[in-house]
Amino acid sequence: MTTVALLVVDVQQDFCPGGALAVPGGHEVVPLINALAPHYRDVVLTQDWHPADHASFASQHDGHAPFQTKAMHYGDQVLWPDHCVAGGDGAALHPDLDVPHAQLILRKGGHRDVDSYSAFLEADRVTRTGLDGWLTSRGIKHVHICGLATDFCVAWTALDARRFGFEATVIEDACRAIDLDGSLAAAWKAMAAAGVRRATLADILPP
Repeated sequence: MTTVALLVVDVQQDFCPGGALAVPGGHEVVPLINALAPHYRDVVLTQDWHPADHASFASQHDGHAPFQTKAMHYGDQVLWPDHCVAGGDGAALHPDLDVPHAQLILRKGGHRDVDSYSAFLEADRVTRTGLDGWLTSRGIKHVHICGLATDFCVAWTALDARRFGFEATVIEDACRAIDLDGSLAAAWKAMAAAGVRRATLADILPP
């Protein structure tokens, strides 16, 4: 696929079973992504990559526990367990992920004072990662998105892809969700309203 890129979102140790912020069944996406990736010329891998004192960590806010919400300067922020600390084992890509032809590894969440779910924009909705320009320079018009987690980093990435004028499709069986207080249903509703398509591996892979 020459005008379609595959975005593989945050398939990292901390988001898989045994990790600091494990997504249920997170490891199950790995063989599916390994099967998908060879069908794309352009593949991008993203990684959450936080400083140890990142503002999204509940440990940085006295009197707050993980999964509570706190108002930040850019809006409401879910406070997470410490996860994907830059250079740590939890930030590493899953060891069985096998995408040797990936052309870009994009690390996000590196600014201490703002979270970054989307591969395109940080949570302040202003600071760009540069992914939109990278894709445009390669003639990409459509992105297929998979990885972790459906209702946070995958959904925000899909919504911002639409914001920047790309067609966007989420390959839903190659994703897994956290589903925090109805977040999965809300994410699918928002994506549908923005024109994000839903597909499965069977729709993508040749018979």
